[in-house]
Amino acid sequence: MSAPLYQLKAEFFKTLGHPVRIRVLELLSEREHAVSEMLPVVGVEPAHLSQQLAVLRRANLVVTRREGSAVYYSLASPQVAELLKVARTILSGVLAGQAELLADLQAAAPEGRRPT
Repeated sequence: MSAPLYQLKAEFFKTLGHPVRIRVLELLSEREHAVSEMLPVVGVEPAHLSQQLAVLRRANLVVTRREGSAVYYSLASPQVAELLKVARTILSGVLAGQAELLADLQAAAPEGRRPT
């Protein structure tokens, strides 16, 4: 018997739950990148980037091609870029709501007793 869809979704989101993997996917949303191009932008050790790229490959979120000694990565599906855009929109709304709440709290605080 196969795993329930909600469990598969949870595993999918766990795969996305690492800052380096998100940063790599954001870069690849722009265009294909060689590993050597990603290293200075992502700012991690080569072994760590390699490990995170392997996780993304196993999850079928990225694909590779080799050109000489260089390995190039690209998104397996343009829908990954769409997912990142949707997440950005959601986060923007959440943060805007929090900023509004903070402004309301600060306005309601008595003078000299502003929350920090």
